[in-house]
Amino acid sequence: MLVPLTNVPRDYAWGSRSLLASLQGRPLAVRPEAEIWFGDHPSDPSDLADGSGRTLDQWIAQEGAQAGVGGRLPYLLKLLAAAAPLSIQVHPSKAQAEEGFAREADLPADAPRNYADDNHKPEMIVALSDRFEALCGLRELEATRRLLAAFGDAAEPLRGRLTGPDGLRDAIGWLLSGEASGVVDAIVAGLGDAQSTEFAAELANARRIAAVYPGDPGVVVALLMNFVVLHHGECIFLRAGMLHAYVSGLGVEVMAASDNVLRGGLTAKHVDVAELLAVLDPVPGPVPVVLPVTAANGSRGVEAFPADVPDFQLLRARVSPGADAVIRPAGPLIVLATAGSLSVSGASRSLDLAPGEAALVTPDEAEARIAGEGEAFVAQPGRPA
Repeated sequence: MLVPLTNVPRDYAWGSRSLLASLQGRPLAVRPEAEIWFGDHPSDPSDLADGSGRTLDQWIAQEGAQAGVGGRLPYLLKLLAAAAPLSIQVHPSKAQAEEGFAREADLPADAPRNYADDNHKPEMIVALSDRFEALCGLRELEATRRLLAAFGDAAEPLRGRLTGPDGLRDAIGWLLSGEASGVVDAIVAGLGDAQSTEFAAELANARRIAAVYPGDPGVVVALLMNFVVLHHGECIFLRAGMLHAYVSGLGVEVMAASDNVLRGGLTAKHVDVAELLAVLDPVPGPVPVVLPVTAANGSRGVEAFPADVPDFQLLRARVSPGADAVIRPAGPLIVLATAGSLSVSGASRSLDLAPGEAALVTPDEAEARIAGEGEAFVAQPGRPA
């Protein structure tokens, strides 16, 4: 079966008034538009674009079994549009999520909590804009010491902590604890004068973040992280424990279906420093840009972004007249149009998709054919556990 999907953009403050509107050919939005969710996640399930008034989770409960959808989707697909930095955050492993969720089971309903469910949340994002900026992972220590030298004596207390195998974890905990407020203020004050040919982009990014979050210790945590610029079609994969924050741009994001987020700055939301440090992977190093490879499983004209996780696989189809893409579903998949004028068809029906529109293709379809001229991204379950 093919099920047309739609949803309303979520208006988080860091969203953009133009990026999603431009993608969908709409006028400038009145409020920031941050994300559009495609999936059955209970926090914001997709709406069926068939006039029935049902949401996707309702449809799956009522009709999914007969179409081969046996329960909740293991992934969530999003369009993400950032005009300002998101919070610095990290996601737990499966074992950490299970332990943390069980530990918080008896908390009062209104108590702050770190674990909304017992699932991990690996994720990846592919740039749709010509430039997509992100902070991801922790920079090698020697490089960070060179960057901090641009602040002179103001950064010496921080530089002194960046030693040994636990130096980064210790430094992040100290910055977020409140004990380092004087050092944070001094480093932020020094951003205007700090100069480095090697780290000019990182310093410029920190100045922009400080303008949005003045006085937030996350501004200095960001100086410990890799600053990555993606171009259209480039991707990063974020494993459990990897500190990250998207900064600006439009992208397609796919993740395991979870709400588990431990925050570490650039936010007014709950920050549990001890739990963040327990989940954090402090091993420094660059985060490689992921490029697509030819998809397997008998699909044609389709590329895959490698991610060795059971929850999702992200595919990209670029089609032109006479050059259709064919996908053999490895489970329930969602096709999301991002450019041009496309159709997706199976044995049962065909649906036209404009940019920002999506369709669920159920496993009872032998194949999904994407035709027309443009680009689509496809989420489906990943490798078996």
